[in-house]
Amino acid sequence: MRRKTPQPRGKTVHITTEAIVLRVRSVDEFDCVLTLLTKERGVISAYARGAKKPRGTLRVPAELLSYSCFVLFSNKDRYSVDRADLETVFMGVRGDVCKLSLASYLCELTAETAPRGECAQEYLRLLLNSLYLLDRDKRACAFIKPLYELRLMTMAGYMPNLVACRGCGCFESELMYFLPLTGELACGKCIANVPPDQPRMRLSGGVLAAMRHILYAPFERLFAFTLPQEQLAYLGEVTQYYVQVQLDKRFSTLDFYLTIKD
Repeated sequence: MRRKTPQPRGKTVHITTEAIVLRVRSVDEFDCVLTLLTKERGVISAYARGAKKPRGTLRVPAELLSYSCFVLFSNKDRYSVDRADLETVFMGVRGDVCKLSLASYLCELTAETAPRGECAQEYLRLLLNSLYLLDRDKRACAFIKPLYELRLMTMAGYMPNLVACRGCGCFESELMYFLPLTGELACGKCIANVPPDQPRMRLSGGVLAAMRHILYAPFERLFAFTLPQEQLAYLGEVTQYYVQVQLDKRFSTLDFYLTIKD
């Protein structure tokens, strides 16, 4: 009888990476699966054995929003947590229901759009800085939400074209409209050429300037703009609708945030 050639087993290796917990899914009484945003490998899932034990070493690092240096076992595309050295837990966010609900939405949105299996350093940087500003009360929820939505969508390949009107090419006009389906601008004259059933959102000069800043500003200046509260709220409606249209998805964490933000 001919013997079968033994198949090589996958090699298990240790990897060390900075990561933040985006989602926690319980498996049984003590174990869970973590969705992590890692610096080098983007979004991954990692099995955390014993993470829910009351005195376990992984209990806090395995919680939502915990940022740690993780040591993982990697075998092909499967990961398990060996240990984690906690860096921060953003207590100022966790202790405020509005901040926490927004942070949960940002995590869910990130898990949906961030890359998998490749470098995600800029995604991690955006999320950590946004959480830090919320944590220290340096920026309000109403400011962070639209900024994060629009910048994240831009990074993920859904960048709208806000340079000029799609028809005549004008940079500014008394009337400017944003077209969420195509991610384009139309001025007051060219909007007549847009099909009447295509959604459009009228933009004030301040809101348009803020959107352009979020898209095109270098990261060091990203959070350095201001808007009156009323315009900031409208900006949030615009970016939220753009996310919904482009991804064709509703986020339960967003629905919860919207019920309590006021």
